[in-house]
Amino acid sequence: MDLKSLYTEILNEHNINPNHKGVMENPTITLQGVNPSCGDNIYLQLKLDQNNIITEGSFNGSGCAVSQASVDMMLDNIIGKSKDEALSQAELFMRMIKGEASGDELEPLDEAAALSNISHMPARVKCAVLGWHTMQNMLNTGNNTGSASCEHCKQGTCSTEDM
Repeated sequence: MDLKSLYTEILNEHNINPNHKGVMENPTITLQGVNPSCGDNIYLQLKLDQNNIITEGSFNGSGCAVSQASVDMMLDNIIGKSKDEALSQAELFMRMIKGEASGDELEPLDEAAALSNISHMPARVKCAVLGWHTMQNMLNTGNNTGSASCEHCKQGTCSTEDM
């Protein structure tokens, strides 16, 4: 199977049958992620235990197939991991989207690595990174309510150079 077919199959599966879409009871952290330039809007919810291990995650909201599938894949990757491991995954994902990481280096991203070609589709970059940026904001700042979006998305100039 070629990379384009794999990308389409994985994207469709996570968009049509997401593993983590829904509303969680009693999350530790909830944050809204918004891309004002395209209308993607998610609510990301995480439960962390006393050791900062992400024990549960969910998302709700609306957006294109890329934003919805990407956040679902992200949650597949970070549930069961520590806060630091989740942030490391996000950093690797961002490097992949910028075209700075490839090949075996992407193995920790599992299915999310199928989104590597997004770097060649600048209009889709903001969609793919929405959930990841929201998760980074939540875990880096400790925000437990409110809204997160990227400055470059607010300016309507979201591209790989702006991340």
